[in-house]
Amino acid sequence: MGDARPTPAGEAPRTGERAIAVALHGIEPATFERCALIRDWLGDHGIERATLLVIPARDMHPVGERSPAMIEWLCEQRRAGDSIAQHGFRHGAPRRAPALVLGRRRARGEFPGLDAQETRRAVDAGWRVLKLAGVEPDGFVAPAYAYTAALRASLTPRFRWWAELLRVHRTGERPKEAWRAQIAPAWSLAAAGPLRGVFAPQLVRAGSLLPVATLRLDIHPAYLQQPRQMLALEWVLARSARARTAVTYRDLAGA
Repeated sequence: MGDARPTPAGEAPRTGERAIAVALHGIEPATFERCALIRDWLGDHGIERATLLVIPARDMHPVGERSPAMIEWLCEQRRAGDSIAQHGFRHGAPRRAPALVLGRRRARGEFPGLDAQETRRAVDAGWRVLKLAGVEPDGFVAPAYAYTAALRASLTPRFRWWAELLRVHRTGERPKEAWRAQIAPAWSLAAAGPLRGVFAPQLVRAGSLLPVATLRLDIHPAYLQQPRQMLALEWVLARSARARTAVTYRDLAGA
């Protein structure tokens, strides 16, 4: 199989085109070096474009003040074709946050438990932090894909797209358009529950073999210290990256 041709940035994959969309989660000053290494590793495996999920203010410390080197790297990656997404505000869940049920898993994200005003403030504050640092995000991904009605309503003024567990959406689309969005589940090796960490590599391998138009892979910086996870990703990328076109979430949304 020959190498897939790149899709122009910001354009949805062409009809019949098989795509791979890799999202690198949890980018912040504490994980920057690992994330940069993973991004280089992805490039070596043919992932020319990826989506970078940046936490604006973990522990209430703005990223621009803590790591100018990370900001410079993000700008370089954007120029190379990557998409930048705001990944919550602080990323951590508030103490009173309930767990949302996503499919068969329970997720505690940052936004469940916040009212509409608190949600808007967190979203706007994160956006301002990144914009002031020089890396205005074009999309949004909620921590743990845990969305609320208030969170969805807060996204339209700021972002071109947003991603949930099963789909990537263009902001401002009508409900009928939203359900027409291509189903593309995000496959992850992140442990959730006592057995998921054991079976996750096999599940991701199996998911990568499904005859879907778009393969989405979630990668976390912690994987760099987890050989089983890295081996599973090596296996998936060796069989999928060269046969699929690397796209960003922005591309998938056509935004």
